[in-house]
Amino acid sequence: MITSTTPYVAEREISQTVGVVSGEAIIGAHIFRDLFAGITNIIGGRAGGYEKALREARDIALREMCDEAAKLGADAVVGVDLDYESLGADNGMLMVTAAGTAVKLR
Repeated sequence: MITSTTPYVAEREISQTVGVVSGEAIIGAHIFRDLFAGITNIIGGRAGGYEKALREARDIALREMCDEAAKLGADAVVGVDLDYESLGADNGMLMVTAAGTAVKLR
């Protein structure tokens, strides 16, 4: 499935708009990841555990969005937007949402 953050696919013509599609992933913050992230924040550097979790959540959300588009018979999803939100008590959960417009290409 072709995905694009732009409202078009380069060198391809959109023949039909199928509809809005989305995918979501919610992940919980792990206590040890929180501990190591806190240490990283104190001494400096990157929080690798959080980066990996964010990447995995983003990949899940994009995959779900593309699966929904495929079920509608789309060839691509354009105008893709990724949103990140904190949820739950003490913001202990993270939600990643991917949304876009499913289209058919010529």
